[in-house]
Amino acid sequence: MAELQTKRPDAMKAIKANLQEYIVTYVFLALSVLFVIYSGRPLNDIFSQIMGRLSRNLFIVLALIIPIIAGMGINFAITIGAMAAQVGLMLAINFELRGMTGLLAAAGITLPLAAFFGFLIGSLLNKMKGQETIGSLILGYFANGAYQLLFLFIFGKIIPLSDKVTIIGATGVANTLNLMGEPDMYMVLDRVWSVPFTTALYGVSILLVLGSIALYLLKKMSLKKAVALSALAVITSLCVMLIPSVAQIVKGTRVPMATFVLVGLLCVFNVVIMRTRLGQKFRAVGQSRSVANASGINVNRTRLIAIMISTVLAGWGQIIFIQNLGTLQTYSAHEMVGLYAGAAILVGGASLNRATNTQAVVGCLLFHILFTVSQDAGKNLFGNANIGEFFRVFIAYGVIAVALVMHTWRSNQASKKSALQT
Repeated sequence: MAELQTKRPDAMKAIKANLQEYIVTYVFLALSVLFVIYSGRPLNDIFSQIMGRLSRNLFIVLALIIPIIAGMGINFAITIGAMAAQVGLMLAINFELRGMTGLLAAAGITLPLAAFFGFLIGSLLNKMKGQETIGSLILGYFANGAYQLLFLFIFGKIIPLSDKVTIIGATGVANTLNLMGEPDMYMVLDRVWSVPFTTALYGVSILLVLGSIALYLLKKMSLKKAVALSALAVITSLCVMLIPSVAQIVKGTRVPMATFVLVGLLCVFNVVIMRTRLGQKFRAVGQSRSVANASGINVNRTRLIAIMISTVLAGWGQIIFIQNLGTLQTYSAHEMVGLYAGAAILVGGASLNRATNTQAVVGCLLFHILFTVSQDAGKNLFGNANIGEFFRVFIAYGVIAVALVMHTWRSNQASKKSALQT
């Protein structure tokens, strides 16, 4: 009896701590359910839209994880990586490269450009320690001005380009570059391998079960975690297989497997790199720069590498995003990349110094559920669809503001606790 009484307060403390840690996630979950109900849209339509959004946005959100672990906050300068990707795509179209060849050429051009830009960003952020989140946001705005100058006046006037990308009768790159038709880059990655959602689900479930068993046998995973992961995979598959209403929701939705394989590889990369010596340096620098420096770690170099990796990955993510849309809005496609990706990962429960693949996936899912149904919900609740559009922007900025406030509050609480202990 006494043991039960001691367990109850512990359980209550754990629940309270969990609520405080993931309050933003729970609020978003409640809002998502409410908006889905009031949107009036068929669930199968919502599900199809969500899968499409995840395939084109998730890679960019995952690109934020490494700088967060390295203690550099949300890297809003991934906007600059997106700009590098758009330069790559524009040049691929200019050189009349088609299909997958054009996409790979754009990715190849993006790599050195984004790495160079990441080097510059990291060098500047090393001069702004403690203010990286705000600093990267301002850098994004500054780079946008330079980008506009490059595309409006330098490309086509100083650097000659073909009529395929320039404004007819003027200088500068056209407002919209079409990836459909002759470039044939529209959904070129998504079309490589596409299967029905049920087929993808059953395949992933089998891989999860076999992987859990293998990791347990290799003593890389506990029995409890292996059983939980396997049970989740089996139960999810059975729900789709045996419950007609669930099967109806996912019916007709196809999954671009090639795109999700790349997303999966990025998740594996994020896990594997954290187990390397470089990954341990990221963690050490993120936990305490002074302790890391005393341990012989080159703090500035480690932070620089984190930003360079993030910027390159964000550039590749932007290529995935644009090839899925089919059109490149030359002067605006990159503008909200950092803001929306940052808001999405924070919605999943990440903070300014801690993030995981799971938090990125959950946050991207919840964020885009709300984005998908907000216009219809706004129309049905208030009689005006524009309210839903305004709500999207409000939510994006609001989540980031709340995260910054909570991070400051937690830092102050930790400092007070440390002061009391000493």
